[in-house]
Amino acid sequence: MAHALVFDSGVGGLSIVDEVRALMPTLRLSYVSDDAFRPYGDKTEAELGERLPGLLWTLVEMTGADIVILACNTASTTALSAIRAVVDVPVIGVVPAIKPAGAISRTKTIAVLGTPGTVKREYVDSLINDHAHDCRVILQGSVNLVALAEQKLRGEAVPKDYIRREIAPIFEGRDGADVDAVVLACTHFPLLRDELQGSVKQTVRWIDSGRAIAKRVKFVLEEIGVAQGCEFSDQNAFLIGPDDKSQRVQAFKARGFEHIIGLCPDD
Repeated sequence: MAHALVFDSGVGGLSIVDEVRALMPTLRLSYVSDDAFRPYGDKTEAELGERLPGLLWTLVEMTGADIVILACNTASTTALSAIRAVVDVPVIGVVPAIKPAGAISRTKTIAVLGTPGTVKREYVDSLINDHAHDCRVILQGSVNLVALAEQKLRGEAVPKDYIRREIAPIFEGRDGADVDAVVLACTHFPLLRDELQGSVKQTVRWIDSGRAIAKRVKFVLEEIGVAQGCEFSDQNAFLIGPDDKSQRVQAFKARGFEHIIGLCPDD
């Protein structure tokens, strides 16, 4: 039975899990949350490059996964090649959905909302040059929205005024008034979609790559000839750290992860 390992710095990858579940409801999933090292958005490329390849190799060996879903934009834009070099199974990275945003924008003014580590990457610049060269593009980084998404998954209230202040620079000035599509370039951010939409007055499409990633995973599993299975099997979530507050654990269990396992950072 096909087995996918979903990896993120926290709960953001659950937005990818939702899309994968919708497309492949019986796919066996293991989830790893690197709580001990988050947020990735304020880590340097060198720090992530030193940590992630070895960690992912260990996790693949531990879980026996057939495929890895690197459900983190920052990790994907900094360490994807290095991870692929040491892991023996396919690794699917998350690409900010700049291409579809540029295609649907009527004003040709879009924004990319991610962690500071993501929006500063040359990879993002290349995506803009390749797929949105005819658009005005506003880049906005936020670490605080990651923390708010984690807060929401713990069942805590999320202050809309705080979110409004975090994203306000996107919509300032003449260009900001024309923004009609925002790329959610962090997998945590779709978890705040309702709050983000409620924080702006203008009509905006909030675009993420979750569905495209799910389709890619399905295609690769079929290509390598691994069957999905026909029954829902046990699913495990591994929390490195861990942040195991009861409400957060319930968020994992609500998505079918019955076994929540804490790992010490040095395991």
